[in-house]
Amino acid sequence: MKFLKYLILSLTLITCQRKDHGIPADSLYQVSSKWETQNGEKIRLADFRGKVLVVSMIYTSCTTACPRLTAEMKALWQKVGVKDPERLQFVLISIDPKNDAPEAMQKHLETYGLADSNWTFLRGSEADTRELANIMAVKYKEISPMEFSHSNIITVYAKDGRLAYQQEGLDKDSEEKLVKEIKNQLKTR
Repeated sequence: MKFLKYLILSLTLITCQRKDHGIPADSLYQVSSKWETQNGEKIRLADFRGKVLVVSMIYTSCTTACPRLTAEMKALWQKVGVKDPERLQFVLISIDPKNDAPEAMQKHLETYGLADSNWTFLRGSEADTRELANIMAVKYKEISPMEFSHSNIITVYAKDGRLAYQQEGLDKDSEEKLVKEIKNQLKTR
């Protein structure tokens, strides 16, 4: 009987220590890895819980698609018109964590006029970056030491970290759909 009590107590403790704490199983916030911001701070994706996220994966030395993705994200930010970082966060995630140090990430944000509290640039380990890319359906491949081939995707996540909308490609017509979805997500509790 004493063994059964210890078994039940152990199972209860294990269950209480699970990482989800009410986070949906399909939430981005289930990813437990640590990420470094443009300010050198260490955070987890769950730190964004309660905010609508607009996310894209880029790298700072890119001269083709990444500047367009960054400009598209900036246009979305301006069109949505919400400047409250407690409700809405734009997140760029580096696919080149070896070269995208916090200084490079900060410079990228400043170059595009995005050095604002609504913007976060993250880098993680190569393994964590690959894991997150797979979750987000972003494909990328290093084709030379400073060049990558990659998907051009902008993703909107609901406040609970669930995928709300994803747009692939750099298409001006998709901008209105993204703005509409971001505004819809901001209306939810």
